[in-house]
Amino acid sequence: TVIQYQTVRYDILPLSRVSRERLNQVKRKILVLDLDETLIHSHHDGVLRPTVRPGTPPDFILKVVIDKHPVRFFVHKRPHVDFFLEVVSQWYELVVFTASMEIYGSAVADKLDNNRSILRRRYYRQHCTLELGSYIKDLSVVHNDLSSIVILDNSPGAYRSHPDNAIPIKSWFSDPGDTALLNLLPMLDALRFTADVRSVLSRNLHQHRLW
Repeated sequence: TVIQYQTVRYDILPLSRVSRERLNQVKRKILVLDLDETLIHSHHDGVLRPTVRPGTPPDFILKVVIDKHPVRFFVHKRPHVDFFLEVVSQWYELVVFTASMEIYGSAVADKLDNNRSILRRRYYRQHCTLELGSYIKDLSVVHNDLSSIVILDNSPGAYRSHPDNAIPIKSWFSDPGDTALLNLLPMLDALRFTADVRSVLSRNLHQHRLW
């Protein structure tokens, strides 16, 4: 059985004079990006989660040393992630914020960046706050002006201190037909014109309980 998926496009059109003037009046926004189950999914040696289809080749393999033991991570990129990063890097300053260990998160970010220098700012587990066994991402670590920060994360618990700054996204594991990243481009395109992203994102609080 051959499964076909509809191709999704998002055309980048030149800005009008009015739009260019508006961007000059507001601050450049920061887009904070989670990694696991938001931009990628990975598993390591000897562990194949049932959500990963058997025989699906990884996009890349990472070899890192954790607690003096070499570990291989098999990493699958969410569909359209390369195009997504290329587009949003033109609109936002991109920041990686993951609850993963730095040795792993840094290696993943390097692969996603692919020598484009668009994922230079990065925060890891040591920058999170541990509360009741969960890692919380404090966005004030990234910048003290929260009006200009948007976080994209599949885990509402990670941004529970800043729900007004968050865009929820469904966790991704293996679906090759997933278009969630493309679907978010119109919203992210529009948000960069706002004076305060919270004026828009605070209206979507009900969505944070979905996933």
